[in-house]
Amino acid sequence: MLPWERVLWRGRPVWGRREEYVLTDFRLMRRARRELQELVLHDIADVSCRESRLDRAIGTSTLLVSPRGSRGTPVVLRRVRRGQQLAALLELLAGEPTAAIDARAIEAALAWDPQQPFAVWREGIAAAALAAMAVFAIVAALHGKGVQPPAAYGPDDPIAPGGRKRARAEIARYMQEQVMPWARNALGPVVGGADRVRCETCHGSNPEARGWRMPAVAALPKPDLRELGWEVYGGALDAQMRNAIYGYVAEPEKQERAAYMREVVLPGMARLLHRPPYDFTQPYAFNRSRLAFGCYHCHLIQ
Repeated sequence: MLPWERVLWRGRPVWGRREEYVLTDFRLMRRARRELQELVLHDIADVSCRESRLDRAIGTSTLLVSPRGSRGTPVVLRRVRRGQQLAALLELLAGEPTAAIDARAIEAALAWDPQQPFAVWREGIAAAALAAMAVFAIVAALHGKGVQPPAAYGPDDPIAPGGRKRARAEIARYMQEQVMPWARNALGPVVGGADRVRCETCHGSNPEARGWRMPAVAALPKPDLRELGWEVYGGALDAQMRNAIYGYVAEPEKQERAAYMREVVLPGMARLLHRPPYDFTQPYAFNRSRLAFGCYHCHLIQ
């Protein structure tokens, strides 16, 4: 093991072969007597989760972790517990190399029962459930689905056409001429009048000092989710990950305002950015591949 590697998970086949599997924040390894097979995380192209009748009976799965191109043979993790959860984690680590995930989050995610998430909440283990949700929101199906390629900005994107960010003066002109007139109408009912809608309404206080970075509005989500959420286990999340985790959550007394934001503000801003609105009926990878615009592109968690 390299000195700077962190071990995130270890496992063995429940029965049969004498092998050991090790997942670190850098690679996946399979050790079998004198044989060592390894695959660097960013070289993972596909993770499939297979279950035979015997597997289903004893609660195990076999994972086939395939490398990109012709960089080696697949790493097979045979008859491991929590196979679907582990497959989701591998996809997350392969597709999000900068994701801030530690051993505590891994343990919580692997301990979660995806069949009874609400029962887990009621038993007072919401932190484990939410940590796991951050992983499972990314993967719609674990059987043969490859890691999604990064999304490309369209040529008509008003901020970064073709992925090349416009000059700040051009972006500011677009915001003043196109976004601000719409924002005064759309956000006026929320903030108490169109005349109260300013740049700071969306970009927060001192936006110039922060380079107009988003998200900036510290208003969501429900406080207990902020305390128990994925941020407890790692660093900052990108907006797409945050949308996948927290979804449409709102406190009961704020449901009417939340519905207005979802049905009017979110799709309106998405149209202005020439992007689709975030679709919470679809998995994380689907939305990320389309650069979907969601609640947490504007709203902070912490």
